[in-house]
Amino acid sequence: MDRAVTVVPEAGLHARPASRFVQTANEFECDLRVGPADESATLVNARSMLAVTGLGVEHGETVSIVADGDDAEAALNALESVLSTEEV
Repeated sequence: MDRAVTVVPEAGLHARPASRFVQTANEFECDLRVGPADESATLVNARSMLAVTGLGVEHGETVSIVADGDDAEAALNALESVLSTEEV
């Protein structure tokens, strides 16, 4: 299953938001990948800080999160929450 999410944090998917994203991804057992919401884009391992920050995703861009496994829906919900919330 997959989900398109618009990145809300001002820092985009860098620094602290990326760290929270990767930490959250590591809480789940399913296979998780993330990348630009472009059909031809390559998705990367959502558990890798280097891969996630390497995407260069900015505030307001849309990403695709793909999850495959038993806890896929819960993982998508949690990761969407991280990307949809402005950091305090």
